[in-house]
Amino acid sequence: MTKHKAETRKDELRSGTPLWVRTSHSTVDASSELRHDRFDAIVVGAGISGALMAEALTRAGRSVLIVDRRPPVRGSTPASTAMIQHEIDMPLTRLRRKVGADRADRAWLRSAKSVDGLQALVKTLRIDCQMRQRPVLYLAGDDMGARALAAEAEARREIGITADYLKHADIVSHFGIDRTGAILSQASASANPAQLAAGLLQVALSRQARLVSPVEITDMAELPSGVALATAKGEVLVAGHAVFCTGYEYLPQMKSTTHRVTSTWALASEPVRGLPGWLRDVMVWEASDPYLYFRSDEAGRVIAGGEDEKAANSNSDPQKLSTKSKTIAAKLEALTGIKIGKPAYRWSAPFSVTDDGLPIIDRVPGFERVFTVMGFGGNGITFSMIGAEIISAMIAGRSDPDADLFRFR
Repeated sequence: MTKHKAETRKDELRSGTPLWVRTSHSTVDASSELRHDRFDAIVVGAGISGALMAEALTRAGRSVLIVDRRPPVRGSTPASTAMIQHEIDMPLTRLRRKVGADRADRAWLRSAKSVDGLQALVKTLRIDCQMRQRPVLYLAGDDMGARALAAEAEARREIGITADYLKHADIVSHFGIDRTGAILSQASASANPAQLAAGLLQVALSRQARLVSPVEITDMAELPSGVALATAKGEVLVAGHAVFCTGYEYLPQMKSTTHRVTSTWALASEPVRGLPGWLRDVMVWEASDPYLYFRSDEAGRVIAGGEDEKAANSNSDPQKLSTKSKTIAAKLEALTGIKIGKPAYRWSAPFSVTDDGLPIIDRVPGFERVFTVMGFGGNGITFSMIGAEIISAMIAGRSDPDADLFRFR
């Protein structure tokens, strides 16, 4: 038996105060006691990826231990703005050129299918997390103009994804926004991400899963019939399989030139009176670099973000948190005329991206029974849903028709 390092990358997963950590039912009580039972699976990470993974595995009747070195749902999950989009960061037309039409089309279709699947799951499990279906307005910008968006809308329609191309006059008439073109699509959603993750963990616990924190995994080894994970305290945990759902704090074995950690910023306003009616339903982002994105919540707050930087650690700079928030608010006002005043909440976080905009969902190199879900990109929650579907199938010995799209690269 050969021991391998399993200390994941360490980062300050968020700075400032996200709105979601101040909402009720946004975390779960964890045990501090590790029992040395054998489990069917150990899930490392108690954020949205780990929660979806634990729910899928317990739904299949498997015994599951969930561990995290932080309190549950207090890592990067609360830093999400929870625009649960089917739209992948890399447009379909560009992804076709990069990975081929078949792979690109399947990736986009799987993303749309998973948003629908997540909404259905939340409804079935009766998780109260403000989940609702929403259309998305994708605006022309300095990265893609009107002509490119028209071609993008046509490509999406070709594979069965609803996408209405809007011209300048339509955008001004319906949204009061002055842009040359836009795509209006229907297959996305929004939620409170902390309540969503906490609700999924509660469901897993109701099925006899165990949740223990704080636990830091430092080493791992594959056994003839399972895996052994060692903790920083020298304890050894044994299971049939292990799944690392540690997000941007990925395993050293997963380091690659095809993905990198960047920085992002976000804010939430106080409830705004007189918001345009369309903003209570529609989420917005733009084809620009850096891009602005925003939506409202049930209380009438405006939640906006963007101003991403390629630097991995600039999100921890308190001065940048102030200046980036002002920039986001100014861009929002310039685009929509909406003045939000002083934000009620401001936060920043590391944010990982891949060269093709797709997540990494695969076995860890060199292991048969150790898996990882790296839901990188702007579709983190959507990709986490796909990860839970693919990895739970692999553990059950079944193949997933799209698993090849998200392999380690």
